[in-house]
Amino acid sequence: MTEVTYHIVEHDGGFAYKVGDVFSEPFPSREEALQAAQAAAAEQQVPGSTEGIRYQDGRGQWHDETAQGNDRPVARVVED
Repeated sequence: MTEVTYHIVEHDGGFAYKVGDVFSEPFPSREEALQAAQAAAAEQQVPGSTEGIRYQDGRGQWHDETAQGNDRPVARVVED
């Protein structure tokens, strides 16, 4: 199973959560960024419906796949 980790970090004059190399919008306090990350992590784990998806990779190639609605990652939040 895939695991996604949300890190709480200082960013752009405030605090944000970061997944991989992607930052959220900045929040005025660490606590607000933590609450937003916890909400995002909880939503990411909610099962949905099975859907066909289409996406473009980093080389510009398009891919069609089926995303299983019950194939959700384990999401956790850590404070760095």
